[in-house]
Amino acid sequence: MNRTSAQNVQTAETATTQFKMRPPSLRGRRLVLIDIENISGGAIRTLAEARWVQRMLDSTLGLRHQEQVIIGVSKAGAIHAGPVWTSARMVVGTGINGADLALLDVLNNENIADRFDEVVLVSGDGIFTETVATLGGHGVKVTVVAHRTSLAKRLQMAASQTVTFTPHQINLEGAA
Repeated sequence: MNRTSAQNVQTAETATTQFKMRPPSLRGRRLVLIDIENISGGAIRTLAEARWVQRMLDSTLGLRHQEQVIIGVSKAGAIHAGPVWTSARMVVGTGINGADLALLDVLNNENIADRFDEVVLVSGDGIFTETVATLGGHGVKVTVVAHRTSLAKRLQMAASQTVTFTPHQINLEGAA
Protein backbone atom coordinates (compact mmCIF):
# COMPACT_ATOMS: atom_id res chain seq x y z
CA MET A 1 0.00 0.00 0.00
CA ASN A 2 1.48 3.34 -0.96
CA ARG A 3 1.69 6.31 1.39
CA THR A 4 -1.35 8.11 -0.11
CA SER A 5 -3.56 5.02 0.24
CA ALA A 6 -2.43 4.54 3.82
CA GLN A 7 -3.24 8.18 4.59
CA ASN A 8 -6.71 7.83 3.04
CA VAL A 9 -7.42 4.70 5.07
CA GLN A 10 -6.18 6.38 8.23
CA THR A 11 -8.40 9.42 7.58
CA ALA A 12 -11.47 7.21 7.08
CA GLU A 13 -10.66 5.24 10.23
CA THR A 14 -10.15 8.46 12.19
CA ALA A 15 -13.53 9.81 11.05
CA THR A 16 -15.23 6.55 12.06
CA THR A 17 -13.47 6.56 15.42
CA GLN A 18 -14.51 10.16 16.05
CA PHE A 19 -18.14 9.24 15.38
CA LYS A 20 -17.94 6.30 17.77
CA MET A 21 -16.31 8.45 20.45
CA ARG A 22 -19.01 11.12 20.24
CA PRO A 23 -21.57 10.76 23.05
CA PRO A 24 -24.93 9.38 21.85
CA SER A 25 -26.59 12.72 22.65
CA LEU A 26 -24.38 14.41 20.03
CA ARG A 27 -24.90 11.88 17.22
CA GLY A 28 -27.07 12.80 14.27
CA ARG A 29 -27.02 16.53 15.02
CA ARG A 30 -27.29 19.04 12.18
CA LEU A 31 -26.05 22.63 12.28
CA VAL A 32 -27.53 25.14 9.82
CA LEU A 33 -25.48 28.24 9.00
CA ILE A 34 -27.13 30.90 6.86
CA ASP A 35 -25.51 33.77 5.00
CA ILE A 36 -28.90 35.48 4.81
CA GLU A 37 -27.82 38.26 2.46
CA ASN A 38 -26.41 35.73 0.01
CA ILE A 39 -29.85 34.14 -0.31
CA SER A 40 -31.86 37.37 -0.40
CA GLY A 41 -29.55 38.91 -3.00
CA GLY A 42 -28.48 41.81 -0.79
CA ALA A 43 -29.00 43.46 2.55
CA ILE A 44 -32.15 42.54 4.47
CA ARG A 45 -34.03 45.85 4.34
CA THR A 46 -37.48 44.74 5.54
CA LEU A 47 -39.21 42.17 7.70
CA ALA A 48 -40.86 40.86 4.51
CA GLU A 49 -37.45 40.01 3.03
CA ALA A 50 -36.44 38.17 6.20
CA ARG A 51 -39.73 36.24 6.14
CA TRP A 52 -39.20 35.36 2.47
CA VAL A 53 -35.77 33.87 3.23
CA GLN A 54 -37.24 31.93 6.15
CA ARG A 55 -40.01 30.47 3.95
CA MET A 56 -37.54 29.57 1.19
CA LEU A 57 -35.21 27.78 3.55
CA ASP A 58 -37.96 26.09 5.52
CA SER A 59 -39.42 24.63 2.32
CA THR A 60 -35.97 23.66 0.99
CA LEU A 61 -34.38 22.30 4.17
CA GLY A 62 -37.33 21.29 6.31
CA LEU A 63 -35.90 23.14 9.29
CA ARG A 64 -36.61 21.40 12.58
CA HIS A 65 -37.36 23.30 15.76
CA GLN A 66 -34.58 21.63 17.78
CA GLU A 67 -31.84 22.39 15.24
CA GLN A 68 -29.22 24.99 15.91
CA VAL A 69 -29.47 27.74 13.30
CA ILE A 70 -26.84 30.46 13.04
CA ILE A 71 -27.39 33.44 10.77
CA GLY A 72 -24.59 35.64 9.45
CA VAL A 73 -25.91 39.14 8.84
CA SER A 74 -24.88 42.80 8.64
CA LYS A 75 -25.69 45.21 11.47
CA ALA A 76 -28.46 46.81 9.42
CA GLY A 77 -29.92 43.46 8.39
CA ALA A 78 -29.98 42.15 11.96
CA ILE A 79 -32.70 44.68 12.80
CA HIS A 80 -35.06 42.95 10.36
CA ALA A 81 -33.81 39.35 10.59
CA GLY A 82 -33.87 39.15 14.39
CA PRO A 83 -37.65 39.46 14.88
CA VAL A 84 -38.32 36.83 12.19
CA TRP A 85 -35.66 34.27 13.18
CA THR A 86 -36.39 34.41 16.92
CA SER A 87 -34.78 31.07 17.84
CA ALA A 88 -31.66 31.54 15.68
CA ARG A 89 -28.31 32.82 16.86
CA MET A 90 -27.23 35.95 14.99
CA VAL A 91 -23.56 36.57 14.23
CA VAL A 92 -23.07 40.09 12.97
CA GLY A 93 -20.33 41.27 10.67
CA THR A 94 -19.46 44.55 9.03
CA GLY A 95 -18.01 45.31 5.65
CA ILE A 96 -18.14 43.54 2.33
CA ASN A 97 -17.56 40.01 3.71
CA GLY A 98 -18.67 40.70 7.27
CA ALA A 99 -21.40 38.05 7.48
CA ASP A 100 -19.12 35.48 5.80
CA LEU A 101 -16.30 36.18 8.23
CA ALA A 102 -18.66 35.95 11.21
CA LEU A 103 -19.86 32.53 10.02
CA LEU A 104 -16.29 31.39 9.32
CA ASP A 105 -15.37 32.34 12.87
CA VAL A 106 -18.08 29.98 14.13
CA LEU A 107 -17.02 27.17 11.79
CA ASN A 108 -13.33 27.48 12.61
CA ASN A 109 -13.44 28.15 16.35
CA GLU A 110 -16.37 26.27 17.88
CA ASN A 111 -15.37 22.59 17.50
CA ILE A 112 -18.08 21.93 14.92
CA ALA A 113 -16.64 18.57 13.80
CA ASP A 114 -16.77 17.30 17.39
CA ARG A 115 -20.38 18.39 17.94
CA PHE A 116 -22.25 17.81 14.67
CA ASP A 117 -22.53 15.04 12.08
CA GLU A 118 -23.92 17.35 9.42
CA VAL A 119 -23.50 21.01 8.55
CA VAL A 120 -25.79 22.82 6.15
CA LEU A 121 -24.17 25.96 4.78
CA VAL A 122 -26.59 28.31 3.06
CA SER A 123 -24.20 30.33 0.90
CA GLY A 124 -22.52 29.94 -2.44
CA ASP A 125 -19.49 32.04 -1.55
CA GLY A 126 -16.09 30.55 -2.31
CA ILE A 127 -14.65 31.98 0.91
CA PHE A 128 -16.04 28.88 2.68
CA THR A 129 -14.28 26.31 0.45
CA GLU A 130 -11.30 25.48 2.65
CA THR A 131 -13.37 25.19 5.81
CA VAL A 132 -15.97 22.99 4.09
CA ALA A 133 -13.20 20.70 2.82
CA THR A 134 -11.67 20.50 6.30
CA LEU A 135 -15.01 19.58 7.89
CA GLY A 136 -15.52 16.90 5.25
CA GLY A 137 -12.08 15.53 6.04
CA HIS A 138 -13.19 15.15 9.65
CA GLY A 139 -16.18 13.06 8.62
CA VAL A 140 -18.80 15.81 8.72
CA LYS A 141 -21.36 15.74 5.91
CA VAL A 142 -21.52 19.28 4.50
CA THR A 143 -24.47 20.30 2.35
CA VAL A 144 -24.20 23.64 0.56
CA VAL A 145 -27.43 25.41 -0.39
CA ALA A 146 -27.19 28.31 -2.84
CA HIS A 147 -28.59 30.01 -5.90
CA ARG A 148 -27.37 28.11 -8.95
CA THR A 149 -25.92 31.29 -10.46
CA SER A 150 -23.90 32.26 -7.38
CA LEU A 151 -22.47 28.89 -6.33
CA ALA A 152 -18.66 28.89 -6.45
CA LYS A 153 -17.41 25.81 -8.32
CA ARG A 154 -14.67 25.10 -5.77
CA LEU A 155 -17.21 25.22 -2.94
CA GLN A 156 -19.49 22.87 -4.86
CA MET A 157 -16.62 20.41 -5.28
CA ALA A 158 -15.65 20.60 -1.58
CA ALA A 159 -19.20 19.93 -0.34
CA SER A 160 -20.64 16.47 0.27
CA GLN A 161 -23.73 17.58 -1.61
CA THR A 162 -25.27 20.76 -3.00
CA VAL A 163 -28.84 21.99 -3.28
CA THR A 164 -29.57 24.88 -5.62
CA PHE A 165 -32.48 27.26 -5.91
CA THR A 166 -34.09 27.57 -9.31
CA PRO A 167 -34.38 30.93 -11.13
CA HIS A 168 -38.11 31.26 -10.33
CA GLN A 169 -37.29 31.27 -6.62
CA ILE A 170 -36.17 34.90 -6.61
CA ASN A 171 -36.97 37.39 -3.88
CA LEU A 172 -39.51 39.90 -5.14
CA GLU A 173 -40.88 40.83 -1.72
CA GLY A 174 -38.31 43.54 -1.09
CA ALA A 175 -38.64 45.06 -4.56
CA ALA A 176 -39.81 48.65 -4.69
